Amino acid sequence: MQRYLAEFLSDPRVVRLPRALWLPILHGIVLRTRPAKSARKYAQIWTAEGSPLAVNTRRQADALQTSLPEIKVAHAMRYGEPSIAAALARLEGCDITAVPLYPQYSESTTASVADRLPPGARMIRDFHDHPGYIGALAAQVRRHWQRNGRAMLVLSFHGLPQRGGEGYAQQCRVTARLLQEQLQWDALVTFQSRFGYAAWLQPYTEPTLARLAAAGKQRIDVFCPGFVADCLETLEEIGIAARRAFLAAGGSDFYLLPCLNDSPEWIAALASIARGSG
Repeated sequence: MQRYLAEFLSDPRVVRLPRALWLPILHGIVLRTRPAKSARKYAQIWTAEGSPLAVNTRRQADALQTSLPEIKVAHAMRYGEPSIAAALARLEGCDITAVPLYPQYSESTTASVADRLPPGARMIRDFHDHPGYIGALAAQVRRHWQRNGRAMLVLSFHGLPQRGGEGYAQQCRVTARLLQEQLQWDALVTFQSRFGYAAWLQPYTEPTLARLAAAGKQRIDVFCPGFVADCLETLEEIGIAARRAFLAAGGSDFYLLPCLNDSPEWIAALASIARGSG
């Protein structure tokens, strides 16, 4: 955990403070306390197969390989293992197309992947409005509705600092609008995963859910379109912490919809995205 956090939080794309200021804080304070806190969170969502993000990403890659037998597929994590370098080694001699699994573009995610790609590699910049992606999101919501009926829908996207996050926020709202049009159902857009003390994109997810419960809203459905695979941010931050806040504020029914994971609609969309077709 400490090695992973050191790699992640050392990336100047992620933390944009001057290195001379940030690195002593990172190594002197953050890496002495945050690994234990993160480990406790991971323990709550760990599965017999391992990390949900690793498991779901591997399943996506396997399903995509089945869908595209003529193309060699390898998956990687931006931080940790399997690394991008290891995946590139497996694909040596191939023309590279990288598909960062971040639907909405940001410097701290997609651009950080680009930093690790070799010259000449093709990269999909974003797919926030791709028809297949939007259709896969809609199918996931409809499956939930078929089992549980319709309710107020909250779309929680990963947050970014307000300064510099305008383009990303705009893409999140386009995704939300297109999804609402497909569903013919209104939804509330919020942002989660705030880190540090700067102002981030708002409204924040957990306080919003607590306010809705305090105002008398008894049931909430939360969906995270910015994550294509369930992970710590969806399963623990929303499924455990945000659920707890909603119930404590007076709510009674809280549903976290699964991410796209390896749903057939998403794998078909991913194949289309990888080919560069709409």
